[in-house]
Amino acid sequence: MIRYLTAGESHGKGLTAIIEGIPAGISLDIDFINQTLAKRQGGYGRGGRMKIEQDTIELITGVRGGVTLGTPITLMVSNRDWANWEKIMDSTSAADLKQKQVTLPRPGHADLAGGIKYRQKDLRNILERASARETAIRVAIGAISQCVLNNFGITVMAHVLAIGAVNANVDYRKLNEKLYDTPLYCTDDMATQKMIAAIDEAKANGDTLGGIIEVVVTGVPIGLGSHVQYDRKLDGRLAQSLMSIQAIKGVEIGDGFHLAQTRGSQAHDEIYYDEVKGFYHKTNHAGGLEGGITNGETIVLRGAMKPIPTLYQPLNSVDFLSKEAGLASVERSDACAVPACAIVAANACAWTVLECFLEKFSGDHLDEVRDNYLSYQRYLNEVMKR
Repeated sequence: MIRYLTAGESHGKGLTAIIEGIPAGISLDIDFINQTLAKRQGGYGRGGRMKIEQDTIELITGVRGGVTLGTPITLMVSNRDWANWEKIMDSTSAADLKQKQVTLPRPGHADLAGGIKYRQKDLRNILERASARETAIRVAIGAISQCVLNNFGITVMAHVLAIGAVNANVDYRKLNEKLYDTPLYCTDDMATQKMIAAIDEAKANGDTLGGIIEVVVTGVPIGLGSHVQYDRKLDGRLAQSLMSIQAIKGVEIGDGFHLAQTRGSQAHDEIYYDEVKGFYHKTNHAGGLEGGITNGETIVLRGAMKPIPTLYQPLNSVDFLSKEAGLASVERSDACAVPACAIVAANACAWTVLECFLEKFSGDHLDEVRDNYLSYQRYLNEVMKR
């Protein structure tokens, strides 16, 4: 149906992707895509790399006059830092392989496991691709997905629920574009100030902080996903989307882990009916998904992000080559990237929602997709009013 591949290294020329299956006739808002990329670079606690990069999208194929052609879309986000790394990261034999060599793996990163798996002596050959820099191109892909979903009233947003030990009280009335003008993309102003103080303290100690983000998807119709096979369940696919993001170590949907501590009479969303709404729920403990299928309520899911493993007060490690004890390598990094992770999560989920949306309402052109969608809406109206 639709699929994509990404390529590129953190300090290479740039990050690229090829997307296949986006219908023809979709207007791509380049300003929106670039603004989404800018949100990923924002948030209090980011490091020096964000002062160098100013991510923008370059559409190379599959789009003409700002409208998709139905052919594969090739896109690129260039790395400005390439100018400082060209001799080191050059793809030809002219590359200087001795500069910036990494042999002391960082605990919590892919360095050691990847080096062993791919039989590398220089762990830079692992960390360059494992880096969260890769998420820039996935955010661009997600922003393209949102350009499609917006035609059908589906929106995907995310915000910060916690950083370190500081938890926020959520005010969903503030979950709008203005939220991304705030330092931490958090709806709780008082918690934001405490989070900033916690980030400052961690940074002063050469340490890092993780946190929890929440993704909210509105306007999704009943019936996306399926209960028929394990790999068609939308909740499983969304969980995988979040778990594929660097540093995410836990996912919950709806009330998630809290449901394990409640009784069934309190855990499930009772079903009601009236002639205007049709079938509906007064609660949303399930997070909009039952049996792997959307139930018409808002999709709500959360991801737990561990602290970034690059520490300016590095942890103990062992040299990959000599096997001598030492301190882990230090790469330029952030004290906290939880707000950025929220943007990555929203766009990763946007792709997965679009994937399921087009599975159900497939078409080669936007008009065909819209016809299929409207036909289904008529069916839903009939079901609701019987």
